[in-house]
Amino acid sequence: MRRFAWVIGAALPLVGAWPALAEDVVIRIEAKRGAEAAAQTAAAWGAQFPDVVTFPAGSDWVAIALGPMPREAAAARLEQLKAENKVPGDSFLSTAEGRDLTRIGATATAPTAPEPAATPGSASTFAPAAPAADPAADAAEPVVGDLAGEDAPTIAPSSAEPELAPQAETPVAAEPPPAQFFLRLESSPDRAKAEAMLEKWRQTLPEAGLWTMPNGRSAIAFGPMDEVTGKAWLRALRNAGAVPKDAFLSPGEDMGEIAIIGAKPDLGAPPAEDAAPVPMPPLEQIQRALRWAGHYQGAIDGKDGPMTQKAIAEEIVRLRASPDTATAMAELIRRREAWRAEMGLTQLQDAHTGLMLPAPMDKLQFDRAERALSIYGPKDGSGAALILFSQPGGQQEMLDIAGLVTALGWVPAPERKVERGSVILDGRNQTHIGHAEGRVVDGRAQGFVLIWPISDPEDQVRLAAEISDNLARFAPAAGEAQPEAPAIAPATAVPQD
Repeated sequence: MRRFAWVIGAALPLVGAWPALAEDVVIRIEAKRGAEAAAQTAAAWGAQFPDVVTFPAGSDWVAIALGPMPREAAAARLEQLKAENKVPGDSFLSTAEGRDLTRIGATATAPTAPEPAATPGSASTFAPAAPAADPAADAAEPVVGDLAGEDAPTIAPSSAEPELAPQAETPVAAEPPPAQFFLRLESSPDRAKAEAMLEKWRQTLPEAGLWTMPNGRSAIAFGPMDEVTGKAWLRALRNAGAVPKDAFLSPGEDMGEIAIIGAKPDLGAPPAEDAAPVPMPPLEQIQRALRWAGHYQGAIDGKDGPMTQKAIAEEIVRLRASPDTATAMAELIRRREAWRAEMGLTQLQDAHTGLMLPAPMDKLQFDRAERALSIYGPKDGSGAALILFSQPGGQQEMLDIAGLVTALGWVPAPERKVERGSVILDGRNQTHIGHAEGRVVDGRAQGFVLIWPISDPEDQVRLAAEISDNLARFAPAAGEAQPEAPAIAPATAVPQD
């Protein structure tokens, strides 16, 4: 009767709360923040399993599960799926009663008897295969009359008699999945306080969740991950100051009950112990890539100072490509080069100012030159502009140009950073972001203004860094070109005796 009741319940439409079924549960396998991300992930799971459902899990999270089904069947199925590494190691059973379950696929129907998935190499338990014919058995069929010396027809076995099932292959035991660990960040005996702490942690580690520990405390944790990965990332997070010094790795079995579900973090694995070490890229390349990523404001000098070390540690955590420094920095440099190609950066040599720099010329076109200025306006409605300037002078001339930039609105309501020999202006309005830099170099006030659409702040920061780091003079400005030497030098007078 119990199994029949489950089949009836499975056939009902998944609108509103699921009918109350005694002891029915779901296997929770994952959670995603936001309906769109959850729908995409659930659809991918639906390609593997016929009974995928979703339901709200609080705080804009959506849980993805299998079921519902009787608890006994679910426990056996979960154990089998974990052994075959078909579901995450932290999957668990959760009651189905009271859940607002939504089936993936409008016509999907739950299986009538959910059972553990098949072991690789054996017949599926969801669709048992018919016994294969055995040629050896045919050859051994009895011949009536042989013992009496008479010829007699061969008689097939009676259909009423059961055939002998073929010898089943001995299943190969699957290796158990690796033990799961969680990075414990903070805890509190006050549940409300712990939830407030969780919201703060999710600003930097959005996958964090909340657990009710066996001792009653509420703990914020980040995971799951295997032990090797967990230890490597714990060191990386500590080096970056992203977790408390007393944060530690805790086995999954010590975590108690999930109170607010998190998400499994996407963390790059540490290098294998027997793998050859990745060579560290040149430090100057690392500094340029860190500045491009927006996490380094120091000089591009190739020196391993505290500012560079801090930026590297923070970038490892942000990038999450690998806890290994060399591997992570090589990946960051690769991403910068891919971005430069995507942006179409080319080397611009401006004859009017004598300056050269990388510029997105697919979005710019030359407009005009005025005195010390060379102006490139937007191309094809890109909303971008670039102004270069170069003139003889020092600190005062540099500040005069900064005042002109402000007066013309190229950098609206700017924040100014003025030092001896340099000035930086940053400002924005409803339509664009403006950034200007001026420097005194070899008796000249020179620099640039970058104007970029307000809708693309990330690329604006990266472009400004690229131009700043690579701006250089390649020739005298147009107004200071020197006359060419004559092709034939004049004869030198020879004194007469």
